[in-house]
Amino acid sequence: MAGTTTNTVSKTFALGGDLTINRMGYGAMRITGEGIWGPPKDHDEAIRVLRRAVELGINFIDTADSYGPNVSEELIAEALHPYPAGLVIGTKGALLRTGPNEWPIDASPRHLEEALHGSLKRLKQERIDLYQLHRIDPNVPAEESFAWLQRNQQKGLIRHIGLSEVTVEQIKQAQAFFPVVSVQNMYSVDNRKWEAELDYCQQHNIAFIPWYPLAGGNQDALSKLTGIGQRLGASPQQVALAWLLHRSPNILLIPGTSKVKHLEENVKAADLQLSAEDMAALEQLG
Repeated sequence: MAGTTTNTVSKTFALGGDLTINRMGYGAMRITGEGIWGPPKDHDEAIRVLRRAVELGINFIDTADSYGPNVSEELIAEALHPYPAGLVIGTKGALLRTGPNEWPIDASPRHLEEALHGSLKRLKQERIDLYQLHRIDPNVPAEESFAWLQRNQQKGLIRHIGLSEVTVEQIKQAQAFFPVVSVQNMYSVDNRKWEAELDYCQQHNIAFIPWYPLAGGNQDALSKLTGIGQRLGASPQQVALAWLLHRSPNILLIPGTSKVKHLEENVKAADLQLSAEDMAALEQLG
């Protein structure tokens, strides 16, 4: 019947095998200024969002040195340091910022060295639990970036390593240097470009972290999400998030917002139960 599901959706995932995190996390990109540039319009609300996220049971926060740049990491430390036990902060490096909405790539070891140490300082940590390569640089051999990550993991500055916007072949290439524990690719109910990568990650117990996880302007998707949401008393956005949690047990969600109200709405999506019929209807959107 509608509103029920034939399978139990796990609420947690063991990242890297040793970090148990709740699958509903928080993405801290939107607490910066317009164009992901500069400070937020409402600093106090940004601090409230971060603190409320932890109160709601979120124990995985995703950020990057390029968000602001630096602003997101600084706000996380301001709001939450000293960090509560069990909170995992994942950050990323390899993107430069030259202005609002501008994201040049630099995954050279020289830049990554600067980026990592900057993140450690801003987050007030001695080790990053999850450090993700934000992009593979077409101008830098991937092996150089991977070898740098390997060295810094061996030094103890990085606990676990992840990748972003990568193919299965690139994941395999990186696995020759270190265990890949997460992959962060664009993915949503109506954007399945990285389906093969999701399946590979599921088969190898690698976390898959979809960015831009909400259906973006697809009217057919919005119509189906709205219809299901009306039956469940939920918004289309909440249904889109719930679909991801039901889609695969290794998906970790990091919906971002700069408002406490929206944060609370996103978190409620983790409790939505989609029926087999709901899943079948949404599966057709891919």
